[in-house]
Amino acid sequence: MVSRCSRCHFPCRGGESGRIKMLWFQGNSLQIAKSSFGLLRNLSASNTTLPVLTLFTKNPCPLCDEAKEVLKPYKDRFILQEVDITLPENATWYERYKFHIPVFHLNGQFLMMRRVNTSKLEKQLLKLEQRALETN
Repeated sequence: MVSRCSRCHFPCRGGESGRIKMLWFQGNSLQIAKSSFGLLRNLSASNTTLPVLTLFTKNPCPLCDEAKEVLKPYKDRFILQEVDITLPENATWYERYKFHIPVFHLNGQFLMMRRVNTSKLEKQLLKLEQRALETN
């Protein structure tokens, strides 16, 4: 499980400890992506499925940091998964998004790039939440 900051609930970048956590997180992003299926299955079993918001990023990325700040009010409505496009296993994402980060996918589907569009995010989250209510 990835350590999350007690202040913002995102993987913490503060200080040396935060840097180590972030490097571990980025280095294991593929493993986390693979294991998130099990997490989603477990959440689904308890009728509390949260969508996965994937943030394609790199370090440094000031726009990504800004985007994560904008996302804070929504943090309880999705699982944030960060993908470092500079890692060798993410070369496909690097070629696709190297000039456009941050890029966001919601449940595997492209949502937005460069800046967070809160109205678009809200609309899509509401749509997914409504579907979840209808299926329960």
